[in-house]
Amino acid sequence: MSYESKLKNKETDDLFRAVLSLKTEEDCYRFFEDLCTIKELQALSQRFQVATLLDEKKTYSEIEEITGASTATISRVNRCLVYGADGYRAQIAKLKK
Repeated sequence: MSYESKLKNKETDDLFRAVLSLKTEEDCYRFFEDLCTIKELQALSQRFQVATLLDEKKTYSEIEEITGASTATISRVNRCLVYGADGYRAQIAKLKK
């Protein structure tokens, strides 16, 4: 079964096609540094780190200490891992290979 996002629209499709066209880490840095503020990029990175640590069964207090993320952020990411679209889990699994 294919996934249909509630957020799907032409503008988001265009953004995702641009992301999918990135070939190197340098391409990613260049694109995301232009696309996001420093704080936004740091927040995205932190959320992914939180997801990875939750996947490793770390506790909220361990994650808070390692990442500096608030318990609200950790809880939000955990909710996505449990009830979300499996985006975090899919990428974490790819990176483990």
